[in-house]
Amino acid sequence: MTCGPHVSGAEPHGAPAAMAARWRLAARFHHIHGANIRLDASRTQATRVESFANGLCFSQEPLAPGQIFLVEIEEKELGWCGHLRVGLTAHDPQSLEVVPEYSLPDLVSLGDSWVFAITRNHNRVVVEGEEAQARGQSWEPFLLIDRVRIPRDTLVGRSRPGRYSHILDDLYKMNVLPATARRSRIGVLYAPQPDGTADMHIVINGEDMGPSARGLPATRPLYAVIDVFASTKSVRVIPVDYGFLSLQTLCRLVIQKHIVHRLAIDGLDLPPLLKSWCQHE
Repeated sequence: MTCGPHVSGAEPHGAPAAMAARWRLAARFHHIHGANIRLDASRTQATRVESFANGLCFSQEPLAPGQIFLVEIEEKELGWCGHLRVGLTAHDPQSLEVVPEYSLPDLVSLGDSWVFAITRNHNRVVVEGEEAQARGQSWEPFLLIDRVRIPRDTLVGRSRPGRYSHILDDLYKMNVLPATARRSRIGVLYAPQPDGTADMHIVINGEDMGPSARGLPATRPLYAVIDVFASTKSVRVIPVDYGFLSLQTLCRLVIQKHIVHRLAIDGLDLPPLLKSWCQHE
């Protein structure tokens, strides 16, 4: 069983089985998506197969407070201007008569949607009276966002793909991957506020970009929005274990421990979905 997000002041016990199952479901894409999107069998990989638009995707379930929806950029496409767009919406994807062509401005113009365009640099939202933290100066095991605490290692894209010694990789710890690069990891979550609203936060390779939207209706179901736009061609959902590791994750760790390169997983006598899970940690 997985654990929910650890909120300071709350007991870090495992969530009930039903809630844990819901968190796992949320780590997949909804079957409703843009016209140019193709999902793999596990609904964890979304690829835009044509043009540069109609790449809108949603989380399978609404997110829990403090739960991050994290994706890794798997494939880029040259020739287009613009990158991934990420955010939240209070619209149930099944309630949409037509999936909008763009998240910005089409989905946002419907109201109750908040979307952040990812750029190569300068993604941080600087709050008045606060100084932006220096990138890569410290490496803490947990990312703290308000009262939410998330294990940081899963949030950061691997700078040396194919090797499992990334904990010793200084480039990995320094977080040097540009936000729009292949294998960069980008996530979205909402943090409840004392006034009953919520702030939306974007996390890029383990670094909080600040409250990119405020006043979200925390009492309404909020779905993650991933717009596979322009130069971003394919992304994959990365599940995040907040506390005790799931049995699925433990199995993956054992398999990875006994190989020297992730490509070697292809030669193992394992079901295809398990191979995919092990290769895309």
